[in-house]
Amino acid sequence: MDNLFAERLNELLADRAITKRALAREIGVSAMSVSDWTNGRVQPTAENIYIIAKHLDVSADFLLGLDE
Repeated sequence: MDNLFAERLNELLADRAITKRALAREIGVSAMSVSDWTNGRVQPTAENIYIIAKHLDVSADFLLGLDE
């Protein structure tokens, strides 16, 4: 099974020219956490999914691959 969260987060960051380090700083997590999420090694908590969705102005369902 593909990790749609990692794929979609990577796409959003690339489309918006946001670095992993910048996202980490802006949402208050470590750069390693964002790196782990984008590489699919670790899934973020529900709270972090909510924060990312709000920050990037997308739905949590989109990030999780439940919605196009």
